[in-house]
Amino acid sequence: QGGKILGIVPKQYLPNYKEFYEERWFASGMGIEGMKVSYAGFEAPFGRDLLFRSEEDPRFVFGVEICEDLWSVHPPSSELAREGALILCNLSASNEVIGKNLYRRDLVKTQSARCVAAYLYAGSGVLESTTDLVFGGSTFIAENGVILAEGRRFSRQLELVVSEVDLDRLLAERRMLTPFMDREKSSSGFPYRIVSIPAMPPDRSPSLHERKFFRRIDPYPFVPGNPAERDERCEEIFAIQTAGLAKRMEHTRSETAVVGISGGLDSTLALLVTTRTFDLVGIPRKRILAVTMPGFGTTDDTYQNALQLMNSLGVTLREIDIKAACLKHFEDIGHDPSIHDTTYENVQARERTQILMDLANKHRGLVVGTGDLSELALGWCTYNGDHMSMYAVNSGVPKTLVRYLVQWIADHVSEGSTREVLHRILATPITPELLPPDPHGRIQQKTEDIIGPYELHDFFLYHFLRYGAPPDKILFLAGIAFADRYDEGTLRKWLEVFLKRFFAQQYKRSCVPDGPKVGSINLSPRGDWRMPSDASPAAWLEQLRNPRKDR
Repeated sequence: QGGKILGIVPKQYLPNYKEFYEERWFASGMGIEGMKVSYAGFEAPFGRDLLFRSEEDPRFVFGVEICEDLWSVHPPSSELAREGALILCNLSASNEVIGKNLYRRDLVKTQSARCVAAYLYAGSGVLESTTDLVFGGSTFIAENGVILAEGRRFSRQLELVVSEVDLDRLLAERRMLTPFMDREKSSSGFPYRIVSIPAMPPDRSPSLHERKFFRRIDPYPFVPGNPAERDERCEEIFAIQTAGLAKRMEHTRSETAVVGISGGLDSTLALLVTTRTFDLVGIPRKRILAVTMPGFGTTDDTYQNALQLMNSLGVTLREIDIKAACLKHFEDIGHDPSIHDTTYENVQARERTQILMDLANKHRGLVVGTGDLSELALGWCTYNGDHMSMYAVNSGVPKTLVRYLVQWIADHVSEGSTREVLHRILATPITPELLPPDPHGRIQQKTEDIIGPYELHDFFLYHFLRYGAPPDKILFLAGIAFADRYDEGTLRKWLEVFLKRFFAQQYKRSCVPDGPKVGSINLSPRGDWRMPSDASPAAWLEQLRNPRKDR
């Protein structure tokens, strides 16, 4: 700004304890609104009622609080956020004592989450230390509960902490939250003044291609990168799944649970949840009816894995070969079984579901669904086939997290033969096994060869649903997150597949069975996701093909 003072914000909460004696020297800015002062040759707005907004980008609105303000019961930043500030700044002279920096860090992180904002914190540096007090130069950039960047403390060199903050992401989150939308109930009681920040001259504003991108974009947003945090997440999800199934079993007075077992990850997780649930409520595992139903695409590896898993868990095992029933059905509907089309595949899926449902009726039981969140998003399920159950325990768990859940159960819950077979299942390619294997008996139909890598689809799903990111932004973020694995053409191809399938398959999600919500993204039509079944993806696809030049 060429040294021009745009506004001055006073500190409101003055510490007057232990090493702090601020009331001896300063007055609080509490209640100061609407004033102007002359300082350093400038006349500038002065008061606690200032918000600073960019003329260039109206999303860029920031407010300021000073040091102790953050430590108060009701920080001024809370009011600034409710009045529209997406970025909160704090200049601080907070000295160092043992453990204080961790508490300070948590304050910054928590306040950024409470305010759904970016929080920029800069503390006095070590060279400003004086008398009995040592300053460490704590610096943080947080966004909605996440520390994006922080500086080294006690550095005797200049420390510059830089990170991008995602204003669209913050706005999308605020739109979902009632306190930010209901301004009448959350008014601060006095009007705020908007101070305009002039646009940066073009010769000082670098283009997008000239800028270095500092922020790390996590390629696996559903999976914590920290192993300890990941284990904690898996344990919590497993507990939510078992608690939900236990409630449904008790409410329906079901005497058994029926689970279809393919030897793949999803059905494995569903069976593990069911056995833990029966242990929890004191029902013998033998009252779990685990059914493997070999079909035209079943390979010996998955078949053996299914048998060994069921035997190791001590459940009641049933094997029902579906090939004869499917061939009879092909004959009934006049379908040539040598034509391996959608009909050929879906007949098998629906035959299996019919068997499970009928067994549940026969044994006064409940069919436990196996499909996961990623499959629901892509519609990668047969309507009224594996799409249907009586309680879908995996419906809130994305595919990338299913694998880690099974891994966690293998490493921390299971023992002996169960652990061994779980590791073999983890090494098996993801497949519906609805097409015959190759001449060597190996899996020929691999899901990710057909619809694309689940790691990409889960990334797209997270940013699309969680923050309403448009296609060009999702593509940009994916290009950073997967720079070492996929080129732009590949990312664009699978993002287009994702968008087309997500919109086309809503009719399946409009009638899914109940299942436990385990995370911030859920596709239940009774809760988080209500979408017309005939919504068009045209606008999204158009932007993907013709990205905005100014973004």
